[in-house]
Amino acid sequence: MPKIVFVCREGSDEPRVAASPESVKRLSGLGLSVLVESGAGLSSGVPDKDFEATGARIAGPGEVGSADIILKVNRPTAAEMASYKPGAVVFAVMDPYGNEAALADMAKAGLTTFAMELMPRITRAQSMDVLSSQANLAGYRAVIDASHEYGRAMPMMMTAAGTVPAAKVFVMGAGVAGLQAIATARRLGAVVSATDVRPAAKEQVASLGAKFIAVEDEEFKAAETAAGYAKPMSAEYQAKQAALVAEHIAKQDIVITTALIPGRPAPKLVSRAMLASMKPGSVAVDLAVERGGNIEGSEKGRVADVEGVTVIGYANVAGRIAASASALYARNLFAFIETMVDKGTKEFAVNAEDELVKATMLTNGGRVVHPNFAEAAAAFVGETPAVAPVGDPVEEPAGSKPARARKKPAAAEAEKAGDAAAEETL
Repeated sequence: MPKIVFVCREGSDEPRVAASPESVKRLSGLGLSVLVESGAGLSSGVPDKDFEATGARIAGPGEVGSADIILKVNRPTAAEMASYKPGAVVFAVMDPYGNEAALADMAKAGLTTFAMELMPRITRAQSMDVLSSQANLAGYRAVIDASHEYGRAMPMMMTAAGTVPAAKVFVMGAGVAGLQAIATARRLGAVVSATDVRPAAKEQVASLGAKFIAVEDEEFKAAETAAGYAKPMSAEYQAKQAALVAEHIAKQDIVITTALIPGRPAPKLVSRAMLASMKPGSVAVDLAVERGGNIEGSEKGRVADVEGVTVIGYANVAGRIAASASALYARNLFAFIETMVDKGTKEFAVNAEDELVKATMLTNGGRVVHPNFAEAAAAFVGETPAVAPVGDPVEEPAGSKPARARKKPAAAEAEKAGDAAAEETL
Protein backbone atom coordinates (compact mmCIF):
# COMPACT_ATOMS: atom_id res chain seq x y z
CA MET A 1 0.00 0.00 0.00
CA PRO A 2 1.49 3.40 -0.98
CA LYS A 3 2.55 5.83 1.71
CA ILE A 4 0.15 8.73 2.23
CA VAL A 5 1.55 12.27 1.96
CA PHE A 6 -0.54 15.05 3.53
CA VAL A 7 0.06 18.69 2.57
CA CYS A 8 -1.18 20.93 5.38
CA ARG A 9 -2.87 24.29 5.20
CA GLU A 10 -0.84 26.79 7.21
CA GLY A 11 -2.11 29.35 9.71
CA SER A 12 -3.49 32.73 8.70
CA ASP A 13 -0.10 34.42 9.09
CA GLU A 14 1.64 32.09 6.61
CA PRO A 15 0.64 32.45 2.93
CA ARG A 16 3.06 29.80 1.65
CA VAL A 17 2.21 26.15 1.05
CA ALA A 18 4.47 23.08 1.10
CA ALA A 19 3.50 21.75 -2.32
CA SER A 20 2.85 22.87 -5.86
CA PRO A 21 0.98 21.16 -8.70
CA GLU A 22 4.39 20.25 -10.12
CA SER A 23 5.62 18.66 -6.88
CA VAL A 24 2.32 16.79 -6.42
CA LYS A 25 2.76 15.24 -9.85
CA ARG A 26 6.34 14.25 -9.09
CA LEU A 27 5.49 12.86 -5.64
CA SER A 28 2.75 10.76 -7.24
CA GLY A 29 5.31 9.55 -9.74
CA LEU A 30 7.37 8.19 -6.84
CA GLY A 31 4.46 5.95 -5.90
CA LEU A 32 3.16 8.14 -3.05
CA SER A 33 -0.51 8.97 -2.52
CA VAL A 34 -0.89 12.74 -2.06
CA LEU A 35 -3.63 14.43 -0.05
CA VAL A 36 -3.82 18.23 0.00
CA GLU A 37 -5.83 19.97 2.71
CA SER A 38 -8.67 22.01 1.22
CA GLY A 39 -7.63 25.62 0.62
CA ALA A 40 -3.95 24.96 1.37
CA GLY A 41 -2.71 26.77 -1.73
CA LEU A 42 -5.18 29.63 -2.01
CA SER A 43 -2.86 32.27 -0.50
CA SER A 44 -0.15 31.17 -2.95
CA GLY A 45 -2.48 31.42 -5.92
CA VAL A 46 -3.05 27.66 -6.27
CA PRO A 47 -6.71 26.57 -6.15
CA ASP A 48 -7.69 23.05 -5.11
CA LYS A 49 -8.54 22.10 -8.69
CA ASP A 50 -4.96 22.67 -9.79
CA PHE A 51 -3.72 20.17 -7.21
CA GLU A 52 -6.44 17.69 -8.25
CA ALA A 53 -5.42 18.04 -11.90
CA THR A 54 -1.95 16.73 -11.10
CA GLY A 55 -3.02 13.72 -9.02
CA ALA A 56 -3.81 14.94 -5.52
CA ARG A 57 -6.98 14.29 -3.57
CA ILE A 58 -8.40 17.25 -1.66
CA ALA A 59 -8.95 16.33 1.97
CA GLY A 60 -10.29 17.79 5.17
CA PRO A 61 -8.00 18.59 8.10
CA GLY A 62 -9.16 15.50 9.99
CA GLU A 63 -7.57 13.19 7.42
CA VAL A 64 -4.05 14.17 8.49
CA GLY A 65 -4.31 11.37 11.05
CA SER A 66 -3.96 8.81 8.25
CA ALA A 67 -0.80 10.37 6.82
CA ASP A 68 2.59 8.66 6.88
CA ILE A 69 4.38 11.80 5.62
CA ILE A 70 3.33 15.35 6.51
CA LEU A 71 4.54 18.40 4.60
CA LYS A 72 4.41 21.84 6.22
CA VAL A 73 6.03 25.21 5.86
CA ASN A 74 6.35 25.87 9.61
CA ARG A 75 6.80 23.64 12.65
CA PRO A 76 3.51 22.02 13.73
CA THR A 77 1.78 23.40 16.80
CA ALA A 78 0.84 21.23 19.77
CA ALA A 79 -2.79 21.26 18.61
CA GLU A 80 -1.79 20.11 15.13
CA MET A 81 0.46 17.35 16.45
CA ALA A 82 -2.42 15.92 18.46
CA SER A 83 -3.98 14.89 15.14
CA TYR A 84 -0.87 13.17 13.76
CA LYS A 85 -0.36 9.46 14.18
CA PRO A 86 2.77 8.29 16.05
CA GLY A 87 5.52 7.42 13.62
CA ALA A 88 4.50 10.01 11.05
CA VAL A 89 7.41 11.71 9.28
CA VAL A 90 7.15 15.52 9.26
CA PHE A 91 9.11 17.87 7.00
CA ALA A 92 9.04 21.61 7.78
CA VAL A 93 11.05 24.68 8.66
CA MET A 94 11.29 23.87 12.37
CA ASP A 95 13.05 26.95 13.84
CA PRO A 96 14.70 24.75 16.50
CA TYR A 97 17.01 27.31 18.13
CA GLY A 98 15.52 28.40 21.44
CA ASN A 99 12.47 26.17 20.93
CA GLU A 100 13.67 23.02 22.69
CA ALA A 101 10.33 22.60 24.51
CA ALA A 102 8.57 22.34 21.14
CA LEU A 103 11.14 19.76 19.99
CA ALA A 104 10.49 17.75 23.15
CA ASP A 105 6.76 17.87 22.39
CA MET A 106 7.38 16.49 18.88
CA ALA A 107 9.49 13.70 20.35
CA LYS A 108 6.80 12.81 22.91
CA ALA A 109 4.24 12.71 20.07
CA GLY A 110 6.33 9.94 18.48
CA LEU A 111 7.08 11.91 15.32
CA THR A 112 10.13 11.64 13.09
CA THR A 113 10.83 15.25 12.16
CA PHE A 114 13.18 16.99 9.75
CA ALA A 115 14.26 20.65 9.90
CA MET A 116 14.68 21.70 6.29
CA GLU A 117 16.72 24.77 7.24
CA LEU A 118 19.46 22.53 8.67
CA MET A 119 20.19 21.02 5.25
CA PRO A 120 23.98 21.00 4.81
CA ARG A 121 25.34 23.27 2.10
CA ILE A 122 27.06 20.58 0.04
CA THR A 123 26.91 19.89 -3.67
CA ARG A 124 24.51 16.97 -3.31
CA ALA A 125 21.99 19.05 -1.34
CA GLN A 126 21.89 22.22 -3.44
CA SER A 127 18.41 21.47 -4.76
CA MET A 128 17.19 20.96 -1.16
CA ASP A 129 18.63 24.19 0.27
CA VAL A 130 15.60 25.96 1.74
CA LEU A 131 17.66 28.78 3.23
CA SER A 132 19.00 29.71 -0.18
CA SER A 133 15.73 29.41 -2.09
CA GLN A 134 13.78 31.52 0.39
CA ALA A 135 16.55 34.03 1.13
CA ASN A 136 17.00 34.65 -2.58
CA LEU A 137 13.37 35.75 -2.82
CA ALA A 138 13.59 37.73 0.42
CA GLY A 139 16.52 39.72 -0.99
CA TYR A 140 14.51 40.49 -4.12
CA ARG A 141 11.41 41.47 -2.17
CA ALA A 142 13.42 43.70 0.19
CA VAL A 143 14.36 45.93 -2.73
CA ILE A 144 10.80 45.98 -4.07
CA ASP A 145 9.47 46.96 -0.63
CA ALA A 146 12.13 49.63 -0.28
CA SER A 147 11.37 51.10 -3.72
CA HIS A 148 7.68 51.21 -2.79
CA GLU A 149 8.36 53.25 0.35
CA TYR A 150 11.03 55.41 -1.29
CA GLY A 151 9.36 58.57 -2.59
CA ARG A 152 11.61 58.95 -5.60
CA ALA A 153 12.59 57.10 -8.77
CA MET A 154 15.27 54.43 -8.49
CA PRO A 155 17.11 54.92 -11.82
CA MET A 156 18.64 58.12 -13.10
CA MET A 157 16.22 59.83 -15.48
CA MET A 158 17.22 62.57 -17.88
CA THR A 159 14.17 64.56 -18.92
CA ALA A 160 13.45 67.90 -20.58
CA ALA A 161 12.52 69.18 -17.12
CA GLY A 162 15.82 68.12 -15.61
CA THR A 163 17.70 65.08 -14.35
CA VAL A 164 16.48 62.77 -11.60
CA PRO A 165 19.52 61.26 -9.82
CA ALA A 166 19.76 57.51 -9.27
CA ALA A 167 19.00 56.20 -5.80
CA LYS A 168 21.98 55.08 -3.71
CA VAL A 169 21.47 51.63 -2.17
CA PHE A 170 23.76 50.07 0.46
CA VAL A 171 23.44 46.34 1.19
CA MET A 172 24.95 45.04 4.44
CA GLY A 173 25.76 41.35 4.06
CA ALA A 174 26.62 39.60 0.79
CA GLY A 175 25.07 36.19 1.39
CA VAL A 176 22.29 34.81 -0.80
CA ALA A 177 19.77 37.48 0.22
CA GLY A 178 22.30 40.28 -0.01
CA LEU A 179 23.56 39.30 -3.44
CA GLN A 180 20.03 39.10 -4.79
CA ALA A 181 19.25 42.51 -3.27
CA ILE A 182 22.32 43.91 -5.02
CA ALA A 183 21.30 42.38 -8.36
CA THR A 184 17.70 43.60 -8.05
CA ALA A 185 18.68 47.15 -7.08
CA ARG A 186 21.09 47.26 -10.01
CA ARG A 187 18.35 46.09 -12.38
CA LEU A 188 16.17 48.95 -11.12
CA GLY A 189 18.95 51.40 -11.98
CA ALA A 190 20.25 52.25 -8.51
CA VAL A 191 23.87 52.97 -7.65
CA VAL A 192 24.70 50.06 -5.34
CA SER A 193 27.37 49.43 -2.72
CA ALA A 194 27.72 46.57 -0.25
CA THR A 195 29.79 45.33 2.66
CA ASP A 196 30.57 41.95 4.18
CA VAL A 197 33.04 40.61 6.73
CA ARG A 198 34.38 37.97 4.34
CA PRO A 199 37.12 39.10 1.94
CA ALA A 200 35.89 36.66 -0.70
CA ALA A 201 32.63 38.60 -0.88
CA LYS A 202 34.41 41.52 -2.54
CA GLU A 203 34.69 39.67 -5.84
CA GLN A 204 31.03 38.57 -5.70
CA VAL A 205 29.86 42.11 -5.01
CA ALA A 206 32.00 43.52 -7.81
CA SER A 207 30.72 40.89 -10.26
CA LEU A 208 27.22 42.32 -9.80
CA GLY A 209 28.38 45.85 -10.54
CA ALA A 210 28.36 47.14 -6.95
CA LYS A 211 31.11 48.88 -4.98
CA PHE A 212 32.59 47.01 -2.01
CA ILE A 213 32.90 48.98 1.24
CA ALA A 214 35.37 47.76 3.89
CA VAL A 215 38.57 48.71 5.67
CA GLU A 216 40.86 46.53 3.57
CA ASP A 217 43.91 46.33 5.79
CA GLU A 218 46.08 43.29 6.50
CA GLU A 219 43.73 42.05 9.23
CA PHE A 220 40.79 42.10 6.82
CA LYS A 221 42.72 40.16 4.18
CA ALA A 222 43.31 37.37 6.73
CA ALA A 223 39.77 37.47 8.13
CA GLU A 224 38.52 34.24 6.56
CA THR A 225 39.08 30.62 7.54
CA ALA A 226 40.07 27.95 5.03
CA ALA A 227 36.44 26.80 5.08
CA GLY A 228 35.19 30.21 4.00
CA TYR A 229 33.85 31.52 7.30
CA ALA A 230 34.70 34.82 8.93
CA LYS A 231 37.18 35.06 11.78
CA PRO A 232 36.52 37.27 14.81
CA MET A 233 37.96 40.74 14.24
CA SER A 234 39.88 42.85 16.73
CA ALA A 235 38.16 45.71 18.56
CA GLU A 236 40.44 48.14 16.71
CA TYR A 237 39.36 46.82 13.32
CA GLN A 238 35.69 46.80 14.31
CA ALA A 239 35.93 50.47 15.34
CA LYS A 240 37.54 51.43 12.00
CA GLN A 241 34.95 49.48 10.03
CA ALA A 242 32.07 50.99 12.02
CA ALA A 243 33.37 54.50 11.36
CA LEU A 244 33.65 53.80 7.63
CA VAL A 245 30.15 52.31 7.45
CA ALA A 246 28.65 55.19 9.44
CA GLU A 247 30.21 57.70 7.08
CA HIS A 248 28.95 55.75 4.06
CA ILE A 249 25.39 55.30 5.37
CA ALA A 250 25.01 59.07 5.76
CA LYS A 251 25.21 59.38 1.96
CA GLN A 252 22.73 56.58 1.13
CA ASP A 253 19.04 56.68 0.20
CA ILE A 254 18.28 53.02 0.99
CA VAL A 255 20.01 50.60 3.38
CA ILE A 256 19.21 46.86 3.42
CA THR A 257 20.56 44.62 6.19
CA THR A 258 20.68 40.81 5.96
CA ALA A 259 22.97 39.54 8.76
CA LEU A 260 21.72 36.66 10.91
CA ILE A 261 23.62 34.17 13.06
CA PRO A 262 21.91 30.78 13.67
CA GLY A 263 20.74 30.40 17.24
CA ARG A 264 21.72 33.91 18.32
CA PRO A 265 20.15 37.37 18.29
CA ALA A 266 20.81 39.29 15.10
CA PRO A 267 23.86 41.57 15.33
CA LYS A 268 23.12 45.30 15.49
CA LEU A 269 24.59 46.91 12.39
CA VAL A 270 22.77 50.24 12.12
CA SER A 271 22.33 52.53 15.11
CA ARG A 272 19.83 55.32 15.61
CA ALA A 273 22.69 57.78 15.18
CA MET A 274 23.42 56.31 11.75
CA LEU A 275 19.77 56.60 10.78
CA ALA A 276 19.67 60.20 12.01
CA SER A 277 22.56 61.01 9.67
CA MET A 278 20.60 59.91 6.60
CA LYS A 279 18.66 62.32 4.37
CA PRO A 280 14.92 62.90 4.95
CA GLY A 281 12.88 60.35 2.99
CA SER A 282 15.50 57.62 3.27
CA VAL A 283 14.48 53.98 3.71
CA ALA A 284 16.01 51.05 5.61
CA VAL A 285 14.98 47.39 5.37
CA ASP A 286 15.74 44.94 8.21
CA LEU A 287 15.65 41.35 6.96
CA ALA A 288 16.70 40.04 10.39
CA VAL A 289 13.85 41.64 12.34
CA GLU A 290 12.46 38.24 13.41
CA ARG A 291 15.67 37.61 15.39
CA GLY A 292 15.81 41.02 17.03
CA GLY A 293 16.89 42.99 13.99
CA ASN A 294 20.06 44.51 12.56
CA ILE A 295 18.65 48.04 12.76
CA GLU A 296 18.07 49.83 16.05
CA GLY A 297 14.40 50.74 16.32
CA SER A 298 13.06 48.31 13.71
CA GLU A 299 9.73 46.70 14.66
CA LYS A 300 8.65 43.21 13.64
CA GLY A 301 5.79 43.26 11.17
CA ARG A 302 5.70 47.03 10.86
CA VAL A 303 6.95 49.99 8.86
CA ALA A 304 8.23 52.43 11.48
CA ASP A 305 9.60 55.95 11.45
CA VAL A 306 12.95 55.93 13.24
CA GLU A 307 14.92 59.19 13.36
CA GLY A 308 13.11 60.35 10.23
CA VAL A 309 13.95 57.19 8.27
CA THR A 310 11.27 54.74 7.09
CA VAL A 311 12.40 51.43 8.61
CA ILE A 312 10.74 48.35 7.08
CA GLY A 313 10.50 45.40 9.45
CA TYR A 314 8.22 42.98 7.64
CA ALA A 315 8.24 39.43 9.01
CA ASN A 316 8.31 36.42 6.69
CA VAL A 317 9.54 38.44 3.73
CA ALA A 318 9.71 35.37 1.46
CA GLY A 319 6.01 34.88 2.22
CA ARG A 320 5.35 38.30 0.70
CA ILE A 321 6.07 36.68 -2.65
CA ALA A 322 4.21 33.50 -1.73
CA ALA A 323 3.58 31.98 -5.15
CA SER A 324 7.27 31.89 -6.08
CA ALA A 325 8.39 30.99 -2.55
CA SER A 326 5.97 28.06 -2.37
CA ALA A 327 7.03 26.72 -5.76
CA LEU A 328 10.71 26.73 -4.76
CA TYR A 329 10.06 25.30 -1.29
CA ALA A 330 8.00 22.50 -2.82
CA ARG A 331 10.93 21.62 -5.07
CA ASN A 332 13.28 21.61 -2.06
CA LEU A 333 10.97 19.16 -0.27
CA PHE A 334 10.56 16.90 -3.27
CA ALA A 335 14.31 16.71 -3.86
CA PHE A 336 14.84 15.57 -0.25
CA ILE A 337 11.97 13.09 -0.19
CA GLU A 338 13.13 11.61 -3.49
CA THR A 339 16.34 10.46 -1.79
CA MET A 340 14.24 8.35 0.59
CA VAL A 341 12.26 6.45 -2.05
CA ASP A 342 13.70 3.32 -3.61
CA LYS A 343 13.45 3.74 -7.37
CA GLY A 344 12.82 0.04 -7.94
CA THR A 345 10.34 -0.91 -5.23
CA LYS A 346 8.84 2.61 -4.73
CA GLU A 347 9.18 2.07 -0.97
CA PHE A 348 9.70 5.09 1.27
CA ALA A 349 12.23 4.58 4.07
CA VAL A 350 14.55 6.83 6.04
CA ASN A 351 18.22 5.85 5.95
CA ALA A 352 19.54 6.93 9.36
CA GLU A 353 23.14 6.78 8.05
CA ASP A 354 22.58 9.25 5.21
CA GLU A 355 24.51 12.49 5.79
CA LEU A 356 21.44 14.56 4.89
CA VAL A 357 19.31 12.70 7.42
CA LYS A 358 21.93 13.08 10.13
CA ALA A 359 22.11 16.82 9.52
CA THR A 360 18.37 17.50 9.51
CA MET A 361 16.63 14.91 11.70
CA LEU A 362 15.44 16.48 14.95
CA THR A 363 13.29 13.78 16.57
CA ASN A 364 12.88 10.04 16.12
CA GLY A 365 11.84 7.09 18.24
CA GLY A 366 10.39 9.30 20.98
CA ARG A 367 13.57 11.35 21.51
CA VAL A 368 15.26 14.51 20.29
CA VAL A 369 18.21 13.04 18.40
CA HIS A 370 19.95 16.03 16.82
CA PRO A 371 23.22 16.57 18.72
CA ASN A 372 22.82 20.36 18.71
CA PHE A 373 19.48 20.24 20.55
CA ALA A 374 19.23 16.88 22.35
CA GLU A 375 20.74 17.99 25.65
CA ALA A 376 18.61 21.13 26.00
CA ALA A 377 15.42 19.40 24.88
CA ALA A 378 15.99 16.51 27.29
CA ALA A 379 15.58 18.94 30.19
CA PHE A 380 11.91 19.32 29.28
CA VAL A 381 11.25 15.57 29.55
CA GLY A 382 13.77 14.68 32.27
CA GLU A 383 15.75 12.10 30.34
CA THR A 384 19.28 11.41 29.17
CA PRO A 385 19.82 13.17 25.85
CA ALA A 386 20.34 11.23 22.65
CA VAL A 387 23.45 12.10 20.70
CA ALA A 388 22.79 10.52 17.32
CA PRO A 389 19.79 9.46 15.23
CA VAL A 390 18.28 6.18 16.39
CA GLY A 391 16.91 3.72 13.94
CA ASP A 392 13.90 2.03 15.48
CA PRO A 393 11.01 3.39 13.45
CA VAL A 394 13.12 4.12 10.37
CA GLU A 395 14.61 1.63 8.00
CA GLU A 396 17.48 1.68 5.57
CA PRO A 397 16.16 1.09 2.05
CA ALA A 398 17.61 -1.83 0.20
CA GLY A 399 20.67 -0.96 -1.83
CA SER A 400 20.75 2.59 -0.49
CA LYS A 401 24.14 4.27 -0.09
CA PRO A 402 24.78 7.91 0.72
CA ALA A 403 26.31 9.81 -2.18
CA ARG A 404 29.81 11.12 -1.67
CA ALA A 405 30.23 14.89 -1.68
CA ARG A 406 32.61 17.51 -0.41
CA LYS A 407 31.51 18.56 3.05
CA LYS A 408 31.49 22.00 4.60
CA PRO A 409 31.41 22.73 8.33
CA ALA A 410 28.03 22.60 10.03
CA ALA A 411 26.39 25.69 11.50
CA ALA A 412 27.84 24.92 14.92
CA GLU A 413 31.35 25.08 13.52
CA ALA A 414 30.48 28.31 11.75
CA GLU A 415 29.50 29.84 15.05
CA LYS A 416 32.90 28.90 16.51
CA ALA A 417 34.50 30.87 13.70
CA GLY A 418 32.96 34.04 15.11
CA ASP A 419 29.77 36.05 15.29
CA ALA A 420 30.50 37.59 11.92
CA ALA A 421 29.53 34.39 10.07
CA ALA A 422 26.09 35.45 8.86
CA GLU A 423 23.33 33.19 7.63
CA GLU A 424 20.13 33.86 5.74
CA THR A 425 16.60 34.50 6.90
CA LEU A 426 13.51 32.62 5.88
